[in-house]
Amino acid sequence: MGELRADALTATLHFVLPDSVDDPLRPSGGNTYDRHVCRGLASLGWSVQTHAVPGTWPQPERLAFGALAGVLQRIPDDSVVLLDGLVASAAPELLVPEARRLREVLLVHMPLGNGVDDEGRNAQTREAKVLSAAAGVVTTSWWARSRLLELYPLPADAVHVAEPGAELADLATGTAHGGALLCVAAVTFDKGHDVLLEALEMLAEESWRCVCIGSLDREPAFAQQLRGRSLNRALDGRVEFPGPRTEGGLARSYVAADLLVLPSRAETYGMVLTEALARGVPVVATEVGGVAEAVGYGADGVRPALLVPPGDSAVLAAALRSWLRDAGLRLRLRRAARERRETLAGWASTASALERVLAGASR
Repeated sequence: MGELRADALTATLHFVLPDSVDDPLRPSGGNTYDRHVCRGLASLGWSVQTHAVPGTWPQPERLAFGALAGVLQRIPDDSVVLLDGLVASAAPELLVPEARRLREVLLVHMPLGNGVDDEGRNAQTREAKVLSAAAGVVTTSWWARSRLLELYPLPADAVHVAEPGAELADLATGTAHGGALLCVAAVTFDKGHDVLLEALEMLAEESWRCVCIGSLDREPAFAQQLRGRSLNRALDGRVEFPGPRTEGGLARSYVAADLLVLPSRAETYGMVLTEALARGVPVVATEVGGVAEAVGYGADGVRPALLVPPGDSAVLAAALRSWLRDAGLRLRLRRAARERRETLAGWASTASALERVLAGASR
């Protein structure tokens, strides 16, 4: 991403982040967030120097650790360093010693590890070391803040929230019957596409089509299995997996959609939810993590969404059936989505929240 400078510089910020940040074939909410806050912090007067580190973070190979070590060694003493949690939480061996000379602030998009198995406990142990050594911690939802304070013995006043912003866009045109369904997420087990297909198989008699936009190479065997399943008799080819789409293509997909479906097993916030709401598109989603925060309410207290438990294809199918069959429900949710659209905060608010933490670390 290079170096971003503002006209009135107040401080230099070194931002260490994964090298996938600008890769259109590897889109993610974290990458989008990182790009927006770089621009936002520059507009607030910070000289933002980005350091994109190669590797399969948060499970890097040895060469990736070497690359990260080289980046950190080149950053001058006493510098303010913002570290994407995908990189930082996997490297306590490097970050904890460097915290003695650098003012490290961690940006945690998703707490690592679930603590259920050895791998989860190990991820938490490593993340705990990095977080404890940091000058500050920022996460992207109030749910994630609560989760971090639950997992780790961190001072409450050291953990902050900078929720993702949203950019208002053209209102979706939609259809009369509500059958244009859209799912925007990398095709992985955590995103719940298998549950979505099970639910759609129960709706064979209804009129709908579903486009699942997202990377197919994160878990290729899983994605291939789902693509094969989408051709079975119950689904009859009505589910498409076109892979990731660029900003223009993705925007057109939102505009053509009636409903966003997000069947995730885990979400810190769910930026695609507010991307849909920014276009007046209602949502059916699993009530996990910070999803309820992102969805919010319309002006009269009506959610612009139907929220369902994770992993339950029957309940998801029932919610989608209600949407497809009940014109009054579609009208209420669409109205609530347009009302929620008017209250979404922009990326300037995100940058301001993050800037306050960085300014504190710089003192």
